[in-house]
Amino acid sequence: MTDYAVVNPATGQTLATYDTFTDAQIDDAIAAAHEAFLVWARTPVAERAAVVRRIAQLHRERRDEFAEIIVREMGKPIAAAEGEVDFAADIVEFYADNAEKITADQPIDILGDGSAVVRRAPIGVLLGIMPWNFPAYQVARFAAPNLVLGNTILLKHAPQCPESALLLERIYEDAGLPAGAYVNVFATNEQAARIVADPRVQGVSVTGSERAGAAVAEIAGRNLKKVALELGGSDPFIVLSTDDMDATVQAAVDARLDNNGQACNGAKRMIVVDALYDDFVSRFVAKMAEVTASDPTREDTVLGPLSSEAAAERLQQQIDTARAQGATVLTGGQREGAFFPPTVLADVTPEMDVYREELFGPAAVVYRVADEAEAVRVANDTTFGLGSYVFTTDPEQAQRVADGIEAGMVYVNLVLADSPELPFGGVKRSGTSRELGLLAADEFVNKKLIRIG
Repeated sequence: MTDYAVVNPATGQTLATYDTFTDAQIDDAIAAAHEAFLVWARTPVAERAAVVRRIAQLHRERRDEFAEIIVREMGKPIAAAEGEVDFAADIVEFYADNAEKITADQPIDILGDGSAVVRRAPIGVLLGIMPWNFPAYQVARFAAPNLVLGNTILLKHAPQCPESALLLERIYEDAGLPAGAYVNVFATNEQAARIVADPRVQGVSVTGSERAGAAVAEIAGRNLKKVALELGGSDPFIVLSTDDMDATVQAAVDARLDNNGQACNGAKRMIVVDALYDDFVSRFVAKMAEVTASDPTREDTVLGPLSSEAAAERLQQQIDTARAQGATVLTGGQREGAFFPPTVLADVTPEMDVYREELFGPAAVVYRVADEAEAVRVANDTTFGLGSYVFTTDPEQAQRVADGIEAGMVYVNLVLADSPELPFGGVKRSGTSRELGLLAADEFVNKKLIRIG
C-alpha cells in the first residue's frame, strides 16, 4: 500500500512510489524517538547547537539535489526552490546561533526574599505534520528550534514529497544527531492519530489546511497534547497611497505569484482606495497577464504549474463558480493541465463564495474601497488572520492600519520579507502558534519555575 508518490505536476508522470509504513514500523519509530530523547535532552546545549549548525551546512552542501527534488515533487520554479533551501539553511543556523539565548534561565523579580527563575526544558517527542508547498522551509522552522531545546522529532511529510522527506532524514542523521532524534515516517492519517495518542509523544505541530488542523487538534485535545497550528490565509494587500505606483503594483504581483501562488501568507485580496483603484487595477492586470506559466526547470521561469492537476481543478472550480455568481474575470481564468495562468477577479461581493474562500494558486481579487476605514473593514471581513500588507506614504496611517488589522503579521511598504528572526503566525482560523524568531522556541518547552527561599 502507498500514499507516497512523486508525481511531476508539469508532466503528470509518476516518477516514484514509496510504501506506507506498517504499524510495526510506526511503533519502532516512536520507540526510537523516545529513547533518543532520553539522551538528547541531557546533551549539553553547546553540543546540540553544533549538530544543528551542521544540519544547516548540509542543507547548503546538498542544495542542488534538494532543489531538483522540490521541482519534481511540487512544481516550484528551480530558482525559487534553490532560494527555499538557502532560506531553510539560514533558519536552522539562526537557532544554532541563538541556542544559549533560547535555553537561558529567565530571572524573575520576586516580591519576597530569595530568588526565582524560569528554566526552559524540553518536553519530549514531537510529531510534525508538514505540507507540500515548502518542503524544506516548513520542516526547518519546526525542527530546528525544537532540536536545540532538546526535543526529538517524528516527521510526517506530505505524501507528494517523499524524496524531500528522505533527503531531510539523511541530512539530520549525517549531521550527527543520535539515532532516533529525527525520524521520517511515511504514515497514514490513521497512523498519525495513533502517534498523537501515544503517551511518549508530547505535542504535535501542523502546517496545512483548516480541515487538517481541525482534525489533528481534535485528536490532540482528546489526548491532552499541546498542538501548534499554522493554517491558511487570505491576506489583504491594502493600497492607501503611493509615490511609485509601478513599484507598488510589482510588489502586489510578486506577493501573489510567489511559490506559484501557493503560499498561505500570499497577498490574495487587493484592497485599493477609490482614487487609486482604476490606475492600480489596469497596471496590475497588465503585469499579471505578462507572466506565462512555463517549465519549472528553467532558471528564468517565474510561474510553474500548481502542485497537481487536482489542485488546478479545485482552483478552476472556484473561478468558474465566481464567474457564475457574477464576478468579472479581468485576465486568465482557464487552466491547462496543472498550469494555471495569472488570474484577476473583480466585482466580487460578500454574497459570493469566493469572498470567503482562500484562492490557493495565482489568482487574486481586487476590491474598491472609499477610504482607510473601509479598507480595514474589508481586510478584516474574513475568517482568516495570517498576514497582511499595507502601502501608504503616511507613517501615522501605517501605524493606525497596522493596529486595526486582525492578523498575526503586518508588513508595511514591502513584501516577501520573511526572515529567520521574525515570528510567523496568525489568528482566527489561520492558526494558534508562532514559528520562526525566538518565539518559536516557546511552543514546545517546559517553562519550569524554580523558586528558592
